[in-house]
Amino acid sequence: MNPLLDTCTLRWAWGRPGRLSPRLQGLLRDPDNQVWISAASAWELATKHRVGRFPGGGPILAEWDDRLARDGFRPLAISSRHALRAGSLPGAHRDSFDRMIAARSLIEALRVATPDAEIAALGADTVWWFPADAEAAGSGPPATGSAAVRRGA
Repeated sequence: MNPLLDTCTLRWAWGRPGRLSPRLQGLLRDPDNQVWISAASAWELATKHRVGRFPGGGPILAEWDDRLARDGFRPLAISSRHALRAGSLPGAHRDSFDRMIAARSLIEALRVATPDAEIAALGADTVWWFPADAEAAGSGPPATGSAAVRRGA
């Protein structure tokens, strides 16, 4: 499986891996899998940091490309095609970042690793291996040290 991580899952992988199931942690560590990260996640975390909802995120943002490379995660750029698809997805969900991740999933035929039912409601193929606490989804900043879930580890 070559998953696209949503922003919440990426934050947990980098700072709270205990929130991820052992199966998902294993999938992220397996160097035979290509793990994709949308530019929408960088955009979302930078926005949250700017408005004070991601305190301590400065070092993570400053090291973004290095962290992705170190962990073997592959970046996905945003194109006009993706933006048009995200903006055109049906449904009332207004989160632009979720819409972009869903659009990426649909265009690239990638399964999104997420506990967020809203992404599935937008039509994306999603997977999650244990019930997540909806109130905890995305709560608190990840650790600013080394990535907790490493490829090939």
